[in-house]
Amino acid sequence: MNLIGASKQGKKFLNPIPTHEAGFDKLIPILKDYINNKAESIPKKPLGPFNTDKAIYQTLPDGGLRVTWLGHSSLLIEIDGIRILTDPVWSERVSFSASFGPKRFFAPPLALKDLPPLDVVIVSHDHYDHLDRKTIKFFANKNIQFITPLGVSAYLESYGILKNHIHEVDWGDSVMIGNCNITATPARHFSGRGIVNRNETLWASFVIKGQQHNIFYGADSGWFPGFADIGEAFGPFDLTMLEIGAYGDNWPDIHMGPDNASNAHIALKGNIMMPIHWGTFNLALHAWFEPVEKLIQYGKEKNIKLFLPEPGQPVDVKAHYNSEWWKRYMS
Repeated sequence: MNLIGASKQGKKFLNPIPTHEAGFDKLIPILKDYINNKAESIPKKPLGPFNTDKAIYQTLPDGGLRVTWLGHSSLLIEIDGIRILTDPVWSERVSFSASFGPKRFFAPPLALKDLPPLDVVIVSHDHYDHLDRKTIKFFANKNIQFITPLGVSAYLESYGILKNHIHEVDWGDSVMIGNCNITATPARHFSGRGIVNRNETLWASFVIKGQQHNIFYGADSGWFPGFADIGEAFGPFDLTMLEIGAYGDNWPDIHMGPDNASNAHIALKGNIMMPIHWGTFNLALHAWFEPVEKLIQYGKEKNIKLFLPEPGQPVDVKAHYNSEWWKRYMS
């Protein structure tokens, strides 16, 4: 597997291996499945409110690594003195419209204005549940660096981010933020915020290596053998953050689900696994709590240490941790 540079066909970026992206040919079957779906894909009980004690950020994490899950793929990562925010989405809906589209299950636990000083924001790709215009505009005119894959900088600049604050990266490119080295690595996904521009910008996962800790942010990806190559080249990892939600029979190539995500963790040579991309938006047909319930079972079967904090709670990453927060809201 080539970890250096994404391939293109004309204007379109290509996946590491052939990938079906659930395009127009799957539209009718997917619509039928949504119409006939009986799973509790939207919680019957309101989730939250969840709140973050912002005073915690006045002190550094004891062990040098602390993560606050703010929902979906939005993470505040404190690693060896560097603060990183991933795929920040604070809007109520992940859509081109504020009036319709997938709606949040709970409000963000921490207001944007209450975020501690940040060193860098990572935007993994241009989908609405990862690149949120309203949220990005909040960071305009602030002295914060951005890292994003090829082509995505045009969106950031149009939202007010200064060009010289943006590091646009191909797979294999690295950016030093203080003493932290952040490297873009391949993922198996797709891009596009409209019907006509699919795959004209790149998508990526990221290796984040501090002075003491080495972690992996997987963003969005289906399973592919490249996880083993990334693990061989950059692992082992103290923590992997991998998507477990929004899987479906009609799009098996572009999202993993809990089984393949746990396999990816093992292939990456991960120590502790944190699931992301679940429990925040209705993006699939499964019950909203199903991904994490299944992951716990796979974790037991595969001897994986899981890290499952409550939304908004800053938690030091040292060992297995399970808050079981979602069980309070299950029917």
